[in-house]
Amino acid sequence: MVHVEVVYCPAPGQVDLTPLQLADGSTVADALQASGVLGRHGLASAGQEAGVWFKLVPVDTVLRDKDRVELYRPLTVDPKEARRLRYRKRDKPARVLSGNPTR
Repeated sequence: MVHVEVVYCPAPGQVDLTPLQLADGSTVADALQASGVLGRHGLASAGQEAGVWFKLVPVDTVLRDKDRVELYRPLTVDPKEARRLRYRKRDKPARVLSGNPTR
């Protein structure tokens, strides 16, 4: 038997974690099916990206004891654009104006 956990974050700050005990030779697809995470969140099994310990793997990957299966959701914002937006929102330092500008 292998002990694994299936993790899915449907939204920021929300975590769906399901610990499982599966037969030796079980795959990522078996873990997703046994956890019920796809049904709970209305996700289609086809086209879902999954990984084991932060590494993207095919769903036919055989699991080992204490693996963490992660189901990834698509990005809603490009990470580079998100950084740009955060930079623009932050407080900009006040400009010091003096009577004698230096160049």
